[in-house]
Amino acid sequence: MSTPTQVDTGASSAVPTREPPRAKRRTSRQRPPEAKPEKPVTVVVAEDSYVIREFLTGALSASREIELVAVCTNGKELKAAVRRWHPDVVLTDIRMPPSGGEEGIRIATELRESDPEMGVVVLSQYAEPSYALALLGQGTGRRAYLLKERVRNRNELIDAIRQVAAGGSVIDPMIVDVLIQARTRAARSRLARLTSRERELLGEIAAGKSNGAIASSLFLTKRAVEKHVNSIFSKLDLPETSDVSRRVKATLIYLSEEGIESSAVLEDG
Repeated sequence: MSTPTQVDTGASSAVPTREPPRAKRRTSRQRPPEAKPEKPVTVVVAEDSYVIREFLTGALSASREIELVAVCTNGKELKAAVRRWHPDVVLTDIRMPPSGGEEGIRIATELRESDPEMGVVVLSQYAEPSYALALLGQGTGRRAYLLKERVRNRNELIDAIRQVAAGGSVIDPMIVDVLIQARTRAARSRLARLTSRERELLGEIAAGKSNGAIASSLFLTKRAVEKHVNSIFSKLDLPETSDVSRRVKATLIYLSEEGIESSAVLEDG
């Protein structure tokens, strides 16, 4: 068998076509560069209940995905913490001092204007549609409404925070059910039979105004007001008894059903 012909290139030494075995083994031992961990979501917590506040503090502090930068007990402290830390997400109770009212909802509304990129997760003790509407009425992006009983699951809470920080929204399933029920009741409401003008006029009746006062307030003739009033009574199935009695009944219908309808309208921004 003939041997392969070797070509003399004139070089003083041959250039190897393969790496030496030792070099190859070193290459095989090299590890790929590790992926950089995701930046944690910075969070400010506001909760006046000591027990819930301690639970939230412990749950969030134990997560590498969350950086808890401040814990507050009232709305005043929350506003100060937001100004100082500018967190990715605010996790807040609805009712807090100093007002004792819907402090969390009010702050969320303010942040929609001042810091639109800041997420807000609101915790509530009750499935109240009006709270959800107040929080989500100007848009659902970067907003979450959760019941406190759900946050016992730490993973669900952290997932909601991350979704809100990323621009998404989370609504507790029970809140969705309540909103659907309210919308269904509103569709059956007798007020749905009225025109927008008639509903406006019924609001004036509920305020206790006479036909003459209503005419002056809505820039109508007294005769036009009387026609609208009779149409309202007819559509609300109020029989022809005394005018005073029908006005009282119409007012009661308005007050009992207007709240249902207003809590059933949710615009997705």
